[in-house]
Amino acid sequence: MNSKCLNPIHCVIIPSYNSGPLLQETVEAVLKVWQPVIVVVDGSNDGSEAEVKRMATEEPQLHVLVLRENQGKGGAVFAAMELALQNEWTHAAVFDSDGQHEVSDIKRFIDASKRYPDAMILGVPIFGEEAPKLRVLGRLVGNWWTHLETLWGGVEDSLFGFRVYPIARSLKVMKGTLGGRRFDFDTQLAVRLYWDGSQPLNLPTRVHYRSRESGGVSHFRYLRDNLLLTLVHSALVIQAFLRLPRLIRFRQRQKIQFP
Repeated sequence: MNSKCLNPIHCVIIPSYNSGPLLQETVEAVLKVWQPVIVVVDGSNDGSEAEVKRMATEEPQLHVLVLRENQGKGGAVFAAMELALQNEWTHAAVFDSDGQHEVSDIKRFIDASKRYPDAMILGVPIFGEEAPKLRVLGRLVGNWWTHLETLWGGVEDSLFGFRVYPIARSLKVMKGTLGGRRFDFDTQLAVRLYWDGSQPLNLPTRVHYRSRESGGVSHFRYLRDNLLLTLVHSALVIQAFLRLPRLIRFRQRQKIQFP
């Protein structure tokens, strides 16, 4: 997997919508292990961005992008990717603002991306006892559909939000795509990057579900978001069938065996 990107430059993107006090906690922790960081305030109205905006006046490697209206996670990340591209940053580690992800794994993910700059680095969640069983079991269904859409090409988890993406390629494959701006973002981008020739490198990482008492916030809605994912997978399966010969050829050419 030879890349034209000889000197990849990575940033961390943290999309945030009404994240509460965990946003500041997450940003402070991320800044200690990696810079630059882009925080996208995605139409929040809880005031959680105030302290982060103040931090940005003192920290030149912290960039705060404020979207007046909520665009959804995908919309927020794509807006940040456009900003990153303007700064000539080539790759982005997308990291949730809700305290679920291991900050200490950011450098490990980025190091893997530097070694394989054409790949997408996908986190595979290691769940703790506190993880909602319905969420853990439900993602198995989505993962099966993603395996089908990629002919079992190696995307181990279709929904986990801790990933490293090549920026220009991500923007290219999603340009003009219907959807991919809300909860379907992680699924759509992984599948479409695979179709475009990016192999997945899967890295296990622990995930923590924070309680409401400790500031945990979830905007996932079971009925709404599962319906969205059902519609998305239906469309992706049809599109995968239409490009089946090309998918088969790519599967046959997949020769990189990641460590």
